[in-house]
Amino acid sequence: MEIGQKVKVFRIRDRVSKNFVDKLGRIGVITGYKMTDGSGVGAVVEFEDHTTNWFFDDELKLLD
Repeated sequence: MEIGQKVKVFRIRDRVSKNFVDKLGRIGVITGYKMTDGSGVGAVVEFEDHTTNWFFDDELKLLD
């Protein structure tokens, strides 16, 4: 996944806060990356309402 690509949040593995649950099914654009636990990298996604959250790669689907 690369910066600028559109993605859809299709599942949420952990982090069950309301902020994350509200993003399920929403479409956003990858704006950056985040080190997760020292061995993985997550994608930072910005949504239409200008909020951002980070997600694991397996929680996102690339859109055309």
